[in-house]
Order: sequence, then C-alpha cells, then structure tokens
Amino acid sequence: TLTTIQDPALQTYHPWTGEAEAARIKPRFQLYAEAGPAPFARGPAAERTALVAIGVVSRRATADERLPLDLVVAIDASGSMGRPGGLDRAEAGLAALVPQLDLRNCAPIRFVFPHAPDMPVTINGGYVMPAWYDILGTDLVQRQDTAGIHRSAAAITALIEHEMARGIAANRIVLAGFSQGSAIALHTGLRYPKRLAGIVALSGYLPLAESLAVERSFANTDTPILMCHGNMDPVVPIQRGEASRDRLSSLGYRVQWQSYPMEHSVHPQEVADISAFLQRVLAAPD
Repeated sequence: TLTTIQDPALQTYHPWTGEAEAARIKPRFQLYAEAGPAPFARGPAAERTALVAIGVVSRRATADERLPLDLVVAIDASGSMGRPGGLDRAEAGLAALVPQLDLRNCAPIRFVFPHAPDMPVTINGGYVMPAWYDILGTDLVQRQDTAGIHRSAAAITALIEHEMARGIAANRIVLAGFSQGSAIALHTGLRYPKRLAGIVALSGYLPLAESLAVERSFANTDTPILMCHGNMDPVVPIQRGEASRDRLSSLGYRVQWQSYPMEHSVHPQEVADISAFLQRVLAAPD
C-alpha cells in the first residue's frame, strides 16, 4: 500500500515541497513513504525501511488503487536524497527531476531512490560520505574499486528482485542513474539475468568496462540505453562518457547518445529526452 507523506521532516528529502510547487505537481504526483528493504543497513530497522522507499508515484495514486506495475529505480550520484555531503551530487538530485518529466503516455510509474552507504572516499582525503563505491583517482578508470562496485550492484539487484516478488515484471523496470549512480545502473543492468525495460545513464560512465564482454547478460543485449552528458563536465569528462558509449556500441548495444552545453548537471532538453525515452520503453498498454 502507498502512504501519502504528512510528516514535514520526510518531505525535506524532496526539493519541491514549497507550497506553490507542491500545488503545481499535486495533480500528477503523490509523495509516499513505503516499507522496503534498505540496500545498506543504516540505523534502526524501522528507519532503514522508511528511508529507502521514499519516492513518488506519477499520476497521483489513491488508497484503493493497485501498486503501479511500472518502476524506475533512480540511483542518485551518491544516493544522498538531498542529504549534505553526498559525493559529486547534483544540486537537487534525481528526486527533483521527476516532477519535470512528461509521462502523459505512460501508465502510472513508481520511482524509488535507494541510498548509498557511508564510506571513506580516497579522492576526498578519506572523508566519510555517502558513495556507491570509492573513487581512487581523477582518471576514474585507471584504478577502480571493484569490490565496492560489486557490493552496490548486488544491493541494487536485491532491490530489483524485491520489486519483482511484489509483481513488477523485469521488462517494466528502468534503471536510471546520475554520475556514480549512472555507473552502477550500467554495471548492474547490463549484467542482470532478466531483460529490463531500459537503462538511463546521466553524466556517468561504464565502470569495469574490460570485464563486461565476459560478464554481461545476453538477456539485456538489446535493452535500450539512453546516455546523456554535458560537454563541459568537470567531474566526469565527456571523453569518459564517449569512451563508454563506444565500448557499448562495439559490443552491439543500442545506445542513444545525447550531449548538452552544461557541466555536471541536468539540462532542460535532457529532461525532454528522458521523458521521450520513458514514454517509449514504458508506454502504457493499449
């Protein structure tokens, strides 16, 4: 069941909770809090389950409606959901992007925003912060935190399996991510053993690219992939994204590539491109 959020403290996870903005999105989206498995343990059990599944449902759900059977797992830069200190996170995060999407041709979609663990991050002097894996240097791929990437991929896989057990088909699930979240979305989705609806990779790159050829799942060989990148990105240079695109294309993946005049952020045209992608891969049944 879905529970509309009443607690203002929970609403602080969402950047659009001002009265005017809340009134604008109310006809299309409902904030909710829902129990679910936390990818990484943090705090008491009740707190862990509440935090992981805070999200939104498109096309405002009511108490007697069934749980939407389409799902977007949105993996933010650090899974910080607006908490300060997240690694290289966009100013508002993926949660703020959702109300801007045009999903008029989609069935109701549930969005969930999993949390990353707190860990020391080498490139930031070992400071402990939310991150999906350690960043060992500015090159991003010369030395990689293989164990950390695998741990986060396993956590996202467990979240997908949990949602499938609730009745959501794998081919109605989209993995989306920004920055580090983009890397985890690509790594996890391309190795997942059941076909997914699509993968959205924003301002990120393909980690552990050299192992993909032998580790990939052929169930997702033809899964649509949208990759978006800023051509002035100082955090993940566009050349890193282009190299990832080229690697995927060489392995036969269908990659839609879009670049924009921006840094490590989200462009208005990018919002339109993501909307069109979701309308295509999660089109409402006839």
